[in-house]
Amino acid sequence: MKKIFLSLITLIVIVGCHPKEDELYKPIKIADSLAFPEGPAWDGVNTLYSSNCYGGWITRIKNNEVDTLVSVPTQPYAFGKTNGLAFHQGYIYACDYGNGAILKIEPRSRDCFLFCEGYDGKKFNRPNDLAFNSKGDLYFTDPSSYDKEKKDGVIYRIKNGTNIAEPLFDSLAFCNGIAFSADEKFLYVCESVFNRVLKFAVDEEGQLQEPTTFAEIPGGDPDGIAFDQKGNLYVAHFGGSAVYVFDANGKEIRKIVLPGKKPSNVEFGGEDMKTLFITECEKNELFKVRVEIAGLKLNQ
Repeated sequence: MKKIFLSLITLIVIVGCHPKEDELYKPIKIADSLAFPEGPAWDGVNTLYSSNCYGGWITRIKNNEVDTLVSVPTQPYAFGKTNGLAFHQGYIYACDYGNGAILKIEPRSRDCFLFCEGYDGKKFNRPNDLAFNSKGDLYFTDPSSYDKEKKDGVIYRIKNGTNIAEPLFDSLAFCNGIAFSADEKFLYVCESVFNRVLKFAVDEEGQLQEPTTFAEIPGGDPDGIAFDQKGNLYVAHFGGSAVYVFDANGKEIRKIVLPGKKPSNVEFGGEDMKTLFITECEKNELFKVRVEIAGLKLNQ
C-alpha cells in the first residue's frame, strides 16, 4: 500500500463561543488559493478537512497552527481526485471520482487504502458524496452523465464490516449531496440536473423506497447538504451564490449569500457545532458562518 500526498494549507482558529446576533450568517473567508474545493469534513474535535477536486490534495484546517508538511511515501495506492469526505472510526473515507473508487485514509500517517473499487467488476463512475448511518453502513452517490435524458446515477451502500457495494436506487439524474435525517428514517439526496432535493424513506433493512421531492431550487444545482439539530436542511446551491436553508417541511426559511457563485458543500463543526463551513468553487475559497442552531452531529 502507498502513502499519499496530502497538501496541508491555511489553518485557522475554530471559535467555540456562542455567536452574537450581529455575527450570525455572515461568511468569513478562512482559506483561498484552493482548487475546486469540496467535501468539507469535521473530525469531531478540532480539525476540518476539505478536498481539492482539481488539485489532487486535501486541505487540513486545525486550530491556529500552520502546517505545510507533505508526506513522501512509496506505497502502491495514491488517490486521483477526491470529492466528498466523511469521518468514521478515526479514518477519512473519500469519494475518489478520478479513480472511480472509495478510499480510506489515516489522517495522522496520511496512509491511503483502496476501500472499494467498484461494483460488478466495473469501477464506479464518479463517486460524489457519502454518509454513514449509526450502524456504520456507508451510503454514497455515484453520478455519471449530467443529462436529463440519461438518468444513470446510482445510490450505493457498503455494509459495516465489508467493502462490498450494493446498489440501492438507480435512474437518477446526477445524484449529488447526501445526508440522513436525525432518526435515520429518511435519506436526502440532491438530484442536481433537476434542481431538486429528494427524500427517500429508509426501511428497517436500510433499503430505500421511492422518493418524493423535498425541495426545488431553480437557477443552479443543489450540491452538498447538512442538517442542523432542529431538522433544518442546509443546501449548497452551486451556481446560485448561496446556501439555502429549508425547514422539515421543505419550506425555505433562510438564504445565506456567498461572495462566489458556486457554493459546493457544507459541514457543521466547531466546539459548539454552530460553525457552518462552506466550500466555494468560483473563487476557490472556503468560508465559515456562525449560525444560531447547532449542526447535527454525524455518525463517526
